[in-house]
Amino acid sequence: MSLGETTTDTGPGPGDDAAATTTSTAKSAGEAASSADVKDETVTAPDPRPDLSDTARRLARRLVRTNSAWTFLVLLVLMTAFSIMKPAHFPTTFNLRNVATDAAVLLIIGVGMTYVVITAGIDLSVGSVLVFSGVVAAKTMTGISDVDAGWGPILLGLLAGLAAGAAWGALNGFLVAKAKVPALIVTLGSLGMALGLAQVMTEGQDVRGVPTRLSDTIGNGRVLGVPWLVVIALLVTVLGALALATTRFGRRTYAIGSNAEAARRAGIPVELHLIKVYALCGLLAGLAGILSLARFTTTTIGGHTNDSLGAIAAVVLGGTSLFGGVGTIVGTLIGVFIPAILQNGFIILGVQPYWQSVAVGGVLIAAVYADQLRRRATQRA
Repeated sequence: MSLGETTTDTGPGPGDDAAATTTSTAKSAGEAASSADVKDETVTAPDPRPDLSDTARRLARRLVRTNSAWTFLVLLVLMTAFSIMKPAHFPTTFNLRNVATDAAVLLIIGVGMTYVVITAGIDLSVGSVLVFSGVVAAKTMTGISDVDAGWGPILLGLLAGLAAGAAWGALNGFLVAKAKVPALIVTLGSLGMALGLAQVMTEGQDVRGVPTRLSDTIGNGRVLGVPWLVVIALLVTVLGALALATTRFGRRTYAIGSNAEAARRAGIPVELHLIKVYALCGLLAGLAGILSLARFTTTTIGGHTNDSLGAIAAVVLGGTSLFGGVGTIVGTLIGVFIPAILQNGFIILGVQPYWQSVAVGGVLIAAVYADQLRRRATQRA
C-alpha cells in the first residue's frame, strides 16, 4: 500500500440492504409467476372412459337414417292400427301364428332375392319357379307312391323340386352373366316359361294326392308350439344372413353390386358368381314351392302370381338398394312382414284382397323413391 493512501472499509449499508431486498422480492415474484404459468399450461388428461350418451346418440342417428328402421316403424304402425280396429281378432296368438306362417314362404324367396338385388340384378321369375318346382316335386312323389308314402318318395320329390328350382336359377344367371341379356328381360321370359311348363305338365289342373306324412309334419306340424314352416324359414334366414355378412361369397356379392368392373379387375370371377347367385335364388324358390306344397297339399298353380312383387317389395322395404351394393337379410326379414300384415289385416277387416296389390305396389314405389333420395344425399356429401 502506498504512503498517503487511505483505505475505508464500509460494510453493507442501507442501500445495499434495499437492493438485496428488491432482488429477493423480484426473484420470489418471478418464481411465483413461473409457477402460475406452469399451472395455467397444465393440460387435463382426457377421460379414458367412453361417453356412452354420445355413442348412443350417434347410433340412434345412424339407425334413423337406415331404411330398415323406418320399415320397422311402418310395421309397428300397421300392427297397432289393425289391433285397434279389430282388437278381438288381430292381436291374438292364433292370428299372429298364421301371419308368421303366411310370411314363411315369402321370407325364403326374399332371402334369395336379396342376394340378386345386391348384385344390382332382379328376378321376376321366382313365383313361377316356385310353382314349377312344386309341380315337379308333387309329380315325383305321386308317380312313385300314393298318399301313404314314406320318407323315401318324399325325399326324392324334395330333391327333384330343389333341383328344378336351382336349374331355372342357373339358366337365368347364365343368360345374364354370359349372354349379357338384361336381367329384367331374362327373368320376365323365364317367368312365362316356368309357369307355362308347369301348366303343360299338369294340363292346367292342380296336382293332388301328396303324401300325408309331408303335410302332417312339415306342412302343419309344430316344434315347441312353432310351426315347422316358420322354423325352416328362420333357419334359412339365419344361414343366409351369416353367409352374406361373414363369408367370401357375401363379400363378393357386395363387391359386384358396388362396381362389377372393379370387382373383375380385383380378380373376382364375376360371371361365375352371378350364376351362383341366381342359382341360389332359384334353389330357395324351389324350397318355397315344396313348403307351399306341404302346407296346402296341392300345387296351387294360380296362387302365386304376386309372389315376385311381394318378394321384391320386401327386399326393397328392408333397405336393399335396387342399384346394388347395399342390403341386409335382417332388413328383408322386417320387410317381408309388411305384405303379410297387410294381407292378414285386409282379410280380417273384410277388404277385398285385390287391394293388397295396390297397397304393396304403392309402398314399393315410395321405398324406391326414398332410396333415390338417400343416394343423392350421399353423393352430395
